[in-house]
Amino acid sequence: MGMRFWLDTLVMLFSSPWQHRSMIFQMVRREVVGRYRGSLMGLLWSFLNPILMLAVYTFVFSEVFRAKWSAGADEGKPDFALILFAGMIIYGIFADCVNRAPSLLLGNANLVNKAVFPLEILPWVVMGATLFHALVSLGVWSMFFLVIRGYLPWTIVFLPLVMLPLVLETMGLAWFLAPTGVYMRVVAQTTNIVTTVLLFLSPIFYPAAALPAPYRELLHLNPLVFQIEQARAVMIWEQLPDFGWLAAYTVIALSVALIGLAWFQKTRKGFADVL
Repeated sequence: MGMRFWLDTLVMLFSSPWQHRSMIFQMVRREVVGRYRGSLMGLLWSFLNPILMLAVYTFVFSEVFRAKWSAGADEGKPDFALILFAGMIIYGIFADCVNRAPSLLLGNANLVNKAVFPLEILPWVVMGATLFHALVSLGVWSMFFLVIRGYLPWTIVFLPLVMLPLVLETMGLAWFLAPTGVYMRVVAQTTNIVTTVLLFLSPIFYPAAALPAPYRELLHLNPLVFQIEQARAVMIWEQLPDFGWLAAYTVIALSVALIGLAWFQKTRKGFADVL
């Protein structure tokens, strides 16, 4: 694959979602509404679900486990739930998209047979629906934070910047896993196992500093660790992002997205034959 191919892939990475933005929006809307179609409260569940989860986290970790994020810290009972829920929002974006990617083309076989349909936007549809639910969860988290502390940290304005590499690397993995799931059906089961393992190998239920130094170094091999810690920095600790590392992670994430999209483009000719 020559330089021209990579340049075309880079252009496609940004031009395709923009060119098909209206179609993506309509498909995301259908995806979100369709998830709750037939339920008693419909779309209201997307708002009630994070409220319920935040309430459960608050009760379990503050009353049952009486957990503290750091020894000796002056934390109110709901503080651990705020910290945990912030990590779960970031993890949820990654896990939801990655888990659905291997069956994405299999579940849209009717679109694969349409030669003019831009199949590369399907992961964007999943990402759009996932970001919608993450935004709802963030709204619930913000209201809870406001009630507990009486204000919102101004540094939260940097959250979209912090989430940029997360979105790029997740899209890259989705573009890689979607065609791989067509040719290797076992991938769908494997990704669910991997994301479950990453849930416990990410500093969601515990701070990275709680691990012994040798294990802490291994923990940072997990790409979610940096993004979870940076998200908490701007959401909770009122700290600025580490712009140097954030730039480096963004470049790496962009590379992952390019490789994933390149794999998707190289393998798409055989989709119709396999499906």
